[in-house]
Amino acid sequence: MLCVGGVGLAAQMNCTSSKVQGALLRFMTHQHLNRCTKNTMAFAREELIQWSPEKLVARVIELQDKLQASGPNSKKKKKSKPPFDFTRYNTRHIALKILYLGWDYQGYAHQENTDNTIEANLFDALKKTRLVEDIATANISRCGRTDKGVSAFGQVMSLDVRSNLIEGHGIVIKPNGTAHLRITSSTVDEIRYVHILNKVLPPEIRVIAWAPVNPDFSARFSAKYRMYKYFFPRANLNLEKMRYAASLLEGSHDFRNFCKIDASKGITNYVRKILKTSIVELDNAAEDSYEMCVLTVVGLAFLYHQVRCMMAILFLVGQGHEQPEVITDMLDIARTPKKPQYGMASEIPLVLYDCAYDDVPWAIDEEAHRNLIDHLQQIWSTQNIKVNEVEHMLKHLDILTPMFDMKSNYYMTEDGNSSAHVLPHMNFNRLQLIQGSKTKIYRPILERPVCEISVDQIQPKCKKQKCDTGDDNGS
Repeated sequence: MLCVGGVGLAAQMNCTSSKVQGALLRFMTHQHLNRCTKNTMAFAREELIQWSPEKLVARVIELQDKLQASGPNSKKKKKSKPPFDFTRYNTRHIALKILYLGWDYQGYAHQENTDNTIEANLFDALKKTRLVEDIATANISRCGRTDKGVSAFGQVMSLDVRSNLIEGHGIVIKPNGTAHLRITSSTVDEIRYVHILNKVLPPEIRVIAWAPVNPDFSARFSAKYRMYKYFFPRANLNLEKMRYAASLLEGSHDFRNFCKIDASKGITNYVRKILKTSIVELDNAAEDSYEMCVLTVVGLAFLYHQVRCMMAILFLVGQGHEQPEVITDMLDIARTPKKPQYGMASEIPLVLYDCAYDDVPWAIDEEAHRNLIDHLQQIWSTQNIKVNEVEHMLKHLDILTPMFDMKSNYYMTEDGNSSAHVLPHMNFNRLQLIQGSKTKIYRPILERPVCEISVDQIQPKCKKQKCDTGDDNGS
C-alpha cells in the first residue's frame, strides 16, 4: 500500500518504479476527478512513466500540499472590497433625536480613555453604515452632554451625513462630486437613517427620529430649551416643601452654588434661566412611601451638574434638614459667595427628557418605530419583573417585625385586627440617593466649609457670549 506523505514514500523506496508510477497515476486521476484543478493533470501519462521514483515522490508531496491548501478546512482569502466612494453622494445636514439608557455608560461625550460612551457608539454606527466619512469633519453638535449613568429620552445630535438626494432641504453639494451622475431618477428615496442606525447600535441606544435642517443649525446653540426629569420614591419626603423650594429656583439667577466649579472649563458666567419646575406623583401605590415621583425642570441652558446639585438641596429640604428658604440664601451671591460643600444627587434617576427647537420637521420611520416600541417593552418587562421580585421579598421580611403574628401570618394593626402583608415603610435617608458620607449629626448647608475655587479667579477661555451660555452638562 502506498503512503502519500513524503516520509511514508521515502520508507518504501524499495518499491519498483512501475508500482510507484501506477500508484501515482491512480492518485492523480482520483484527486483530479474529485477536487483538483486542471493543472494537476498537466503531465501526460507517457511522461510520468519515464519519471524516477524520487521525482514521483516530490510530485505527490507537491499535490498533497495543494490539496490541503484548497480543502474544505482551508482559509480562503476574502476578496477585498473596493473602498466606498463618498464622492458619489452629496451630504445633508440633519438632526437625530436619540434615546439611551446611560446606566452602564461612562457618559454621553466621546472620551480618549474609553469607548464605553454613548457618543463613541454613535460614531461607530455612523462609520459602519457609511453615513459619515470622517467624524472630525462631520460638523457634529449635541444638545446636552450628559454625565456617567445619566439617561436621555430626547437627546439631539446634528451632523452632516451621506444622502441619496441631489437637492432638497439641508442638501450640501459636494465639490467635484459625481452624485448627479449616479442618480437617474427624480423620485429617489432618502436613506432610512433611523432604520439602518438602529440595526447596528447597542440595545441601550436608539435613534427615534430624524429631520433635515438648515446648514447653520446647531443642536447645542439652536435649542430653545432643555427639559430634565429626575425620578425618585416619595419615601418620607415632604413634597409640599420641596415644591415650594423648587419654585424659588425659577427665573434668572447666578447658579454658581448649584453646580460643579471647574476652573479648566473657563466658565465665568453662571447666570442661567429656569423657566419652570414641578414635582408630581406618578402613581398611587398601596404604600405611600413607595410611590414614585418626578421633578421636572425646564431651562434655557444648564451648568455642569446643575440639576443634580439642585436635586440634592431639594432632598435636604424634603427630609426636613433645611428650610425652603435655603434656596434663596444660596442664590444670593453676596450672602453666599462660595459654594458650600455638599454631595450631589445620584445620577441614575436623571434623564435629559427633551430638547426643543423651532421648525424642525421630525420624521419617524414606521417600521423602526414599531421595533423600538417592542424593544422598550421587552426592557420594561424585564425590569418590572425584577422590581416585583424585590417588592415581594420586602413584604415577606415582615416575619422579623415584632408586631408580626406567627399564627395568622399577618401584621397586627393598632386596634388588634390583622391585615395583609404590607411593605415596610421607606426611609429616604437610607436610600443613598445623595452622594457622600453621612454624619450622625446634620450640619446645616450654610455652616459648612466652602469650596476653595473662587469663580472670580477663573480666566475665561472664550470671549463669545454663547460659549458661556450654551448647555455644558446639566447632569
